[in-house]
Amino acid sequence: MNHGPEWVLFTYRLPREPSTPRAALWRSLRRIGAAQIVDGLVALPDLERTREQIEWLAQTVRESGGDATVWTASLSSAAERSRLIGEMTAARSIEYAAIAESAHALLDVEGADAAARRRSARLLRREIHRVIRRDYFPSGARDTAQVALDALDPAIEVPS
Repeated sequence: MNHGPEWVLFTYRLPREPSTPRAALWRSLRRIGAAQIVDGLVALPDLERTREQIEWLAQTVRESGGDATVWTASLSSAAERSRLIGEMTAARSIEYAAIAESAHALLDVEGADAAARRRSARLLRREIHRVIRRDYFPSGARDTAQVALDALDPAIEVPS
């Protein structure tokens, strides 16, 4: 029985040395929001962009002397689907909470250089866009972070 969306699964094995390809792969998987199932196996919702990203990473693993396999699957139960989505949502919620906390802290800084506050706000806006790109199951945490960022706009305007 199919329980929800298909998933793209990526299993990989890389040589221990040199360690650079392993570190680069780990950073890439984190950047795209892959859920680690077990060591060497990750999952993402099967979307055109996630499949392309995983195919590219698989090619990179092979070029680095490793083994990689990509396939699609569905989870066998709604409970497993909920667990995996919950893990992915929780990871993004932590990232959104950090953005909201930073935005609130920026509001609380008195006497700070307005230009520095604007730069910090721009960095936070870039960060939220990076998180949104890997947020496959949006939750209220995204809205909370966005509200915190929106509150920065009037607070950091240049006085006339």
